[in-house]
Parts: sequence; C-alpha cells; structure tokens
Amino acid sequence: MSTATLTPSRVAPAPPSPAKLRVTQTRVIRSEWIKFWSLRSTVITLATAVALLVGIGLLASSMLDSGAAAGGPGGGPGDLGPIDASLAGLTFAQLAFGTLGVLFMASEYSTGMIRSSLTAVPKRLPVLWGKIAVFAVVVFVIGLAASAIAFTGGQALISDGAASWSDAGVTRAVLGSAVVLAGYGVLGLALGALLRSTPAAISTLFGAMFLLSGVAQLLLPESWRDSVVQYLPANAGSSFTAVTQGADALGPWAGLAVFVAYVAAVVVGGAWRLKRSDA
Repeated sequence: MSTATLTPSRVAPAPPSPAKLRVTQTRVIRSEWIKFWSLRSTVITLATAVALLVGIGLLASSMLDSGAAAGGPGGGPGDLGPIDASLAGLTFAQLAFGTLGVLFMASEYSTGMIRSSLTAVPKRLPVLWGKIAVFAVVVFVIGLAASAIAFTGGQALISDGAASWSDAGVTRAVLGSAVVLAGYGVLGLALGALLRSTPAAISTLFGAMFLLSGVAQLLLPESWRDSVVQYLPANAGSSFTAVTQGADALGPWAGLAVFVAYVAAVVVGGAWRLKRSDA
C-alpha cells in the first residue's frame, strides 16, 4: 500500500502595489544620495575642499604677525585680521565645492546616465531637486564643520589679539562661510544642468568667481564701478562672510540676498533646460 505525498503548491508572489512603484521626491532624493556617494570624485573633492579651507586658514593664522592681530577682530594694520586669516582658504574651498557640484550634474550627461535617470523619473525636475537637496545639505554640514575648525584652530595659533566666538560678527562669518560654500556648490550643479558640459560649466564658475569683478573694474567707467561691482556674485557673497564691511560693499544681508538671487536664477535656467531639452 503506497501513500501519496502531498507537496504544497507554489503560489506566485503578489505584484507590488502601485503605491510602492510610485516615484516620489523622497525616493528620488534617496537615489541621488546613493549616486552622490558612489562617485569616485566625491570623497576626494570633499577632502580636498576641507584641506584647503582648514590648511590655508591655519597657515595664514600662523603667519599673521602680532601687529596685525592687535587691531582686534576683523581689523589691524596688516592685510588680514585674525578672522580673515583663519578663513583665508574659503575662496579655494568655494571653487572645489563648486567643481564638485558641476561634476555631480554634468557627469551624468557625459556618461549617458542622465537618460536612465529621466526614464525612471519622467517628470525630470524631481531629479534636479533631489540633487540640489542632497548636495546642499552635505556641503553645508561639511563646510560648517571645516569653517569652525579653521576659525578655532586659527585663533589658537595667533598669540596676540585673537578673536573669540563671542566677538561681534564671528558667528555670522563662520556660519555664512558654510552658507556661501553651499551656494557655490549649488551654483556649480545648476551650471552643469544648464550647460551640460563639465569644461564649460567649470570655466563659467571660475569666471564668475575670479574674473568677473576684475573685468568690471577695468571696463566700467569710474562713476559706475563701485556701484556695479558690489552687486557681482563674488562680491555679494563675500559681504555676507565679512566681519567688517567696506565703504563700497553691500551689507551682510543685502549681499546674501543678491548672492542667493544669482544662484536661484541659474537654478531656474538649469531647470528650464532639463524640462524642455532632450538629454
């Protein structure tokens, strides 16, 4: 007498619900976070930016003579005050973070990955918003930590006339450094979306940071020069991080507003091209 062996039938898994397949901004941000940290250039460029900001700040602070420091926070007879010296690497860090922003966006066009991204996210713009959210947060946090280290370490190296966190304008200068770093990073990212070329976007970023003010001072009539130069991106951003304002510079919050307006304008341009032009 034989006994039949009953095997449980295999039931096909239920298909995922439409809610699980829906593209949401949160999921796009998560995917952009993964892509950001999978880039080979990410860790290298972030480390380079931090090394430039902290290293140059410490070097400038160590070379600051006691006579320059004696003028107090943000001043002194020397070229740099104690706060300016400890944050002397800010411009180089801005270029590094801006370049990383360009690579984060433009590299997808050079490798063709942008087609896969836009196929997965047919509305397109959530890809740009996700990249901006990830990049701005990472750069702000790292930039704030590096600026705080540069300031604290730099003041420790200044023997006479060092500034402290309680001095007027210090907190804004350090916090503003992180804000401007994030702004330049987003500007580079938006230029990558607008121009879709790494060399063109980096060249434009470099020109906006280092060349535009000099060209304006050379070409503009003297009666216009001071009124126009203060509204250029680099000068507007610097006015927010400066402890003391020059006679021809914007106020801190006016400078921040102008700088943010430049970044927003380029972001709008990049969003328009991403939405309207094929990859």
